[in-house]
Amino acid sequence: MAHPYWPLFDIEVRTPRVMLRAVTDDVAVGLAGLGARGVHDPDFAPFLTPWTDLPAGELERGVLQFHWRSRAELTPASWRVAFGVFVDDTLVGSTDLFANDFAVLRQFETGSWLGREFQGRGLGRELRVAALSFGFVALGAEWATTGAWHDNEPSLGVTRSLGYAPDGTRRAVRRGTADTLMEFRMSRAHFIDQVQRDDIEIACPDAALDLLGVGGGARNA
Repeated sequence: MAHPYWPLFDIEVRTPRVMLRAVTDDVAVGLAGLGARGVHDPDFAPFLTPWTDLPAGELERGVLQFHWRSRAELTPASWRVAFGVFVDDTLVGSTDLFANDFAVLRQFETGSWLGREFQGRGLGRELRVAALSFGFVALGAEWATTGAWHDNEPSLGVTRSLGYAPDGTRRAVRRGTADTLMEFRMSRAHFIDQVQRDDIEIACPDAALDLLGVGGGARNA
């Protein structure tokens, strides 16, 4: 294990198209620069937390602070595991899994973004499958959830293509006004029957599972 003090850095998920690598400080700096180059049209607001609205300089620092804060606040009861998404050796975006009381609920949520220059290539679906594989296979989850604004068609398209079940809507603040967030849920049975693939490799040391409060038997759950 290369990182005995923070074994989450040793997690990797590899598909034929993308590699998910844990966000180290070097990867976080790369994500800061990628985000600053653009993630979406400035007139559109795809994120519940509007981090891309920050001015240059603040945006990059905010990305670093987000990842530092996620590590500092991680406990078995509340955690976020963040990955940089790579195509070959090129950093193209980020995805994360986050959960509260996972050991009891066996449920996680995902979020992701791609640099604007890498969108439109089908990478969003591929990285989502990789993230789901980590959650269901490595962590032994029973449920995965996700959400998107009602007009975020790229995200909704990926979610629907993978067969998530609609799980209602809720009102949330979007750039200072109320708007509708659509929510979705996927069961372990659906993942196994419809999504799971045999061409995805996961490296996750038992120490990382212990840090997340999951226990070493999760990958065989």
